[in-house]
Amino acid sequence: MSIWWSLHLRREAASVPLARRLLIGTMETAGVDPEISYDLSVALSEACANAVEHGGSRASGTSEAYRVTAYLDGEKCRIEVADSGPGFTRTQDLRPARPDAEHGRGLCLIGELADHVHIGAKPGRSGTVVSFDKILKWKKDPSLLTA
Repeated sequence: MSIWWSLHLRREAASVPLARRLLIGTMETAGVDPEISYDLSVALSEACANAVEHGGSRASGTSEAYRVTAYLDGEKCRIEVADSGPGFTRTQDLRPARPDAEHGRGLCLIGELADHVHIGAKPGRSGTVVSFDKILKWKKDPSLLTA
């Protein structure tokens, strides 16, 4: 089974649970194991929260958009969150934040929940792209086999 979708979302906090619910619904419909779905949904929430907080300039008074794309193809799910913010000058380390830090834990959490993470920019474009993937496991539900 192959499923692909892409969302263009406003950089508003309300967009984060929207993206998360869509991903969970897609994976539930496809028959993905709930633990894998949960891990990916938390990682997606962290990536979206970063895009909302850091993904552009609010100086103009407008709320810029960011993009979420999910690919479920065969045995793997790949998710990309792209924004138009200042971007990174280098790939960021995915090391844990200090225990007393109030910020900076999201990228590390994504790194722990996904099998592979890449943080960078698309060539010729400003902004940051956080992409991560995970090998899928499937529910052991006999009703899915007869559908």
